[in-house]
Amino acid sequence: MAITVTMPQLGESVTEGTIGGWLVQPGARVRRYDALVEVITDKVTAEVPSPADGMVGELLATEGQLLRVGEPLCRLETEGAIEGEPAGSPAAMPSASPDSGVASPPAAVGSPPPAAFVSPVVRSLAAEHGLDLGAIPGTGANGRVTKRDLLLYLERGPVAAAPESAPEPTAVASPALAPRPEAFLAVERVPLTPMRRSIAEHMVRSRQTAPHAWTLVEVDMSGVVAARAAQRAAFRANTGVDLTYLPFALKATALGLREVPTMNATFADDAILRRRDVNLGIAVAVDDGLIVPVLREADRLSCAGLAARAQDLIDRARLGRLTVDDVEGGTFTLNNAGALGTVISQAIINSPQAGILVMDSVVRRPVVIGDAIGIRPIMNLCLSFDHRVNDGAGAARFLRAVRTWLEAVTPDDSLY
Repeated sequence: MAITVTMPQLGESVTEGTIGGWLVQPGARVRRYDALVEVITDKVTAEVPSPADGMVGELLATEGQLLRVGEPLCRLETEGAIEGEPAGSPAAMPSASPDSGVASPPAAVGSPPPAAFVSPVVRSLAAEHGLDLGAIPGTGANGRVTKRDLLLYLERGPVAAAPESAPEPTAVASPALAPRPEAFLAVERVPLTPMRRSIAEHMVRSRQTAPHAWTLVEVDMSGVVAARAAQRAAFRANTGVDLTYLPFALKATALGLREVPTMNATFADDAILRRRDVNLGIAVAVDDGLIVPVLREADRLSCAGLAARAQDLIDRARLGRLTVDDVEGGTFTLNNAGALGTVISQAIINSPQAGILVMDSVVRRPVVIGDAIGIRPIMNLCLSFDHRVNDGAGAARFLRAVRTWLEAVTPDDSLY
């Protein structure tokens, strides 16, 4: 029986996805749950599994194509009903390798083994770490190397080969510099990756839909800097996580959202939806774009709890290990652009949220204190907000709540 595999719902707010790469080809035999295709959304990259044992038929979507949920991906001839092969016949059953115990597809005598397709994410990770995919055991269909195979290989570490003796370098006279080739002056065309395309579309949609407004405050981080210096060593010893400025900002933001619930909201056509849970998204830069994992119920966590969970999400984001659940349900986003050295930043709202807050670098600079001038560690906080949901007064109240909490921190405050 032929069935049509369709684009699945890859999260509660995900309505479409881009075909990142086919992991099988027509004629390939697959088992239930074998990965068929890699789909990239603006939130996460996921592999779509086969719903049944069978043979892959016609591919109904091409790499780079954008599909909505429910649109067809490919056809699948379910096992036992493959055209020309009666159920239970030897030709319909996969042959097994006697020493591996893993099923492998039949091949004609003298024909080369079937090509093992790998996803773009796997190819990118392998290139980044200088790995030969042929040396990594694959557990996917037809011996395909999956992302999990590659990550496990990296964790275990390859066996180091004995270094080969390199020939002595021969002195070569340095040639005179040649004129700059014409090609270097040309424009390089870099095709969009599916993630880059999804981000572009999401950002344009946000700017076209939500009327953006911005406001900025300066925060005296003297108390936070002192608390970090006093507790950093003990914090690392107790938690295994470095104490940065991020968990302080996360805590202040979460409490600010609780105090000003209209900032923890979404605009609907005929209403404003205030979210009861404070689920903070953290903007994380990855090799091919940006992803926003979510800290759920952030207002109920201590600074130590926020630090541990945030580090876990950031680490898994950069390794490509986030799940759909990790990136769903965010109600507000915090962007730690200051980690990259920025001092003043304006961000685009992560729609359908009502705002995004950027924390910039903590910079020591002169400020007026009463009738004197002193040197203080100052951080800029810039809020981008949806003017349909909040006006300037609401945005100012939220920033004031965040700044007040940060400026009240002392070296003796408990982080737990």
